Amino acid sequence: MAEEPKDMLRQKLGGLEQMPSIPVALAPLLRCLEQPLDRVEVQEVVDLISQDKSLAAQCLHMANSPLFGRFQPADSIRSAVLALGLQRMRDIAISCSVLKLSPGSQSCLDPTIFWEHSMGCALLSRRLAKHIGFANPEKAYLAGLLHDLGILVNLWILPKEFSAAFELARAQGIPLHEAELSTMGFTHGDSGRMLAEQWKLPPDLIEVIGSHHDVKEGTAHSGLLALISISDLLCRMSGLGHGTVEERQVDILDQPAFAVLLKECPSLQTLDWALLTFELEGYIGEVHRVVSLLYRPQ
Repeated sequence: MAEEPKDMLRQKLGGLEQMPSIPVALAPLLRCLEQPLDRVEVQEVVDLISQDKSLAAQCLHMANSPLFGRFQPADSIRSAVLALGLQRMRDIAISCSVLKLSPGSQSCLDPTIFWEHSMGCALLSRRLAKHIGFANPEKAYLAGLLHDLGILVNLWILPKEFSAAFELARAQGIPLHEAELSTMGFTHGDSGRMLAEQWKLPPDLIEVIGSHHDVKEGTAHSGLLALISISDLLCRMSGLGHGTVEERQVDILDQPAFAVLLKECPSLQTLDWALLTFELEGYIGEVHRVVSLLYRPQ
């Protein structure tokens, strides 16, 4: 990214006050769940989620979705934690919390569509990770959920400029990040990286948020980065994108991310892509239902 657009972005991010804050319970909840599971007290997790009534209600909605493996209704946060486990409840709490960051229904990008893409990418990333023996499928879910954080940054602090980029992507059938680079001089990866650093997110998440459209920028966490890049692309090519149509043919096996991920997970070579695509198609209807149920414009 050229220095002039980068400096402008840094200046705007430095005074970023209009974005809503993440629910107060989220930071201590994440710290709690980063501990070894045998040290985590279930009641502590229940209490943290229950501090925010809106978060608690949304967590219950999501906990009762087949997307999280729950087919018998949970009627309390405690029963949801016991049924799903602490890792899944962390995923659910984060999912519900970041929904609150959307700028509302007046933006050029429909927030519901944005979160459908993010959640679809998270679910597919976790599933792909399990198929190929990736070391941390739950981290893959979290990285998939947060990978497009920079789009929210652009919607909040540069709404006119981002709207022009979005319209260019829609008119020319090109990827959104290419349109952003053409019109603004930087992408949502750049703005997302800056916000992720400001929020002091873990280094692997910062790398995914900043470089998921260019895996060559990846360093220490290239495997996770490549996995999210592939999942993001599969979602966009399957109609679970940002509300625009990318008019191009893509061969996943020719993508730079494929070669990077293959080095870390050799079983990727024998992956049943048809099965993975079928599983993604199975998620889509439930993703639509859950996001429409959870999302409440601010």
